[in-house]
Amino acid sequence: MTTVRLPSDMEQKLETAAKTENTSKSDIIKEALEQYFSREEEKNSWELGEPYFGRYGSGDGSLSSDYKNRLKGKIGAKYHTD
Repeated sequence: MTTVRLPSDMEQKLETAAKTENTSKSDIIKEALEQYFSREEEKNSWELGEPYFGRYGSGDGSLSSDYKNRLKGKIGAKYHTD
């Protein structure tokens, strides 16, 4: 069993909806939760990660296209002897 505290305006709207639909407040809340869970299950990986994509950028837009040259340079510098 779960207890939920609602602001008075929400409680009034819920009570009105329950009377209008001739059902219980619990049934309305259950239906709302089912819709919420269903919507959450439908989200794909992109939607779940979207808030984090690009959040910590390097500011260098060429990293993905220039990575081979950067890697070669780093390896060459590591093994380069004077």
